[in-house]
Amino acid sequence: MEKVQATFVIIGGGIAGVSCAEGLSFLAPEESIILITASSLIKAVTNVVPLGRTLMHFDVEEQNAVVLSKKHKMIRIIQDTVVKIDTVQKLVEVSSGNVISFKMLCLCTGAKPKLIAENNNFVIGIRDTESVLQFSQKLKNARRVIIIGNGGIATELVHEVKGVEIIWVIKDKHISATFVDPGAAEFFLDKISSKSNVSENFSKDPPSKRMRYVVTDGVPVKNGAALGPDWHNSFDISGTHFAPSNVQVEYECEILKLFNSDEQKEFDFVEEWPVYAQLTNGKIIGCDLIVSATGVIPSCDICGLEDLERGEDSGLLVDWKLETSKKDIYAAGDVCTVGWPKVKHWFQMRLWTQAHQMGRYAAKSIVSNFKCEEFLQDFCFELFTHVTKFFSYKVVLLGLFNGQTLENNYEILLRVTKNQEYVKIILQDGKMQGAVLIGETNLEEMCENLILNQLDLSIYGEDLLNPDIDIEDYFD
Repeated sequence: MEKVQATFVIIGGGIAGVSCAEGLSFLAPEESIILITASSLIKAVTNVVPLGRTLMHFDVEEQNAVVLSKKHKMIRIIQDTVVKIDTVQKLVEVSSGNVISFKMLCLCTGAKPKLIAENNNFVIGIRDTESVLQFSQKLKNARRVIIIGNGGIATELVHEVKGVEIIWVIKDKHISATFVDPGAAEFFLDKISSKSNVSENFSKDPPSKRMRYVVTDGVPVKNGAALGPDWHNSFDISGTHFAPSNVQVEYECEILKLFNSDEQKEFDFVEEWPVYAQLTNGKIIGCDLIVSATGVIPSCDICGLEDLERGEDSGLLVDWKLETSKKDIYAAGDVCTVGWPKVKHWFQMRLWTQAHQMGRYAAKSIVSNFKCEEFLQDFCFELFTHVTKFFSYKVVLLGLFNGQTLENNYEILLRVTKNQEYVKIILQDGKMQGAVLIGETNLEEMCENLILNQLDLSIYGEDLLNPDIDIEDYFD
């Protein structure tokens, strides 16, 4: 058994953990830093492009952990699984038996997918690289796949998976309800229907970009780091049936029960399938594979963390400094639940953008505490921002983009150009409260400023989105 000492220890090689480690190495280069990761791959944020004061676009690259330690000499990477944390003695024990002593700890263990059925070979949850690799292998011989869920990963899968029939099961009245309203969903539906009509070009699609690094020895890693933006570009998620992907959406329903082929003999099906799903709308659908993309649960079940206070969603409750209920123990990213009074235009959503913001902010908070310096809350918590891509469109979400917490007491300004852009502005009492920008609108900086400064826009009326007026230049 080896005992290792470090000033700062971070657990988790995802976006929050790596952002925190990089932040610590910048703010306190003279101190020792250890990052513990279960996988040999870590998630590094690259190509950061500021689009406004709080809004930014960036790429997430999957890198070998060695790359991070070479770039930041003070960061030592330990590839192992944490089995126990002693928050009083400030010790972390890993599965190899080694013990790491720390002065300050940041938990960035992320979240794990909520599966509709545990230990079922036909059900897979998409959350990290390992699960996508597993999915891409199983997809090779699949004819029909059921995708359950209506968030970001489900939406991207429906668009990116090729060569198989897709049944998309959602509990809402429209697709992508986690992020967009029915109008934007209708805008996206054109992409689904046009995809179903393309047959000749399917086999001519260029091959997907492959991973540069792979997990050594093919050993599956549990609770790997979450996927970042454009994750599907790194994988070949295609079936071998050279036909267009037909997408059938089953609205306002969920899976009631799963059957295997033996249990399903009383029903007379033309084709036999490995697994059958009974939906709450009465339909029974056979398929080769079921993808469960129904959200995540904070992953904080490490031995020794039982005494830490939890939020309503079982995440580790943190104050405005991202400190947990135990002194010198911090948490950032999907594993934590914010416990401070939030401002009007910001709310927590377990996304890679917030994981990046929280990781950097945790580093600043930890170093300020360690050096007994004055510390103020980061400006990124003033406004909810998220940049992603759905159905090949750039999507920017700002503030109360779906009228959250406004209790239907708001008005909407809308501008739609078919197959080009979808712009939705949320106004309350003449002031902008949120925005959904789909396509290359170039309105994100203007909308961000107008939400933050709460300027009265009543005098402009519908001209705010008049395409003949350069409103962005007006408010520059």
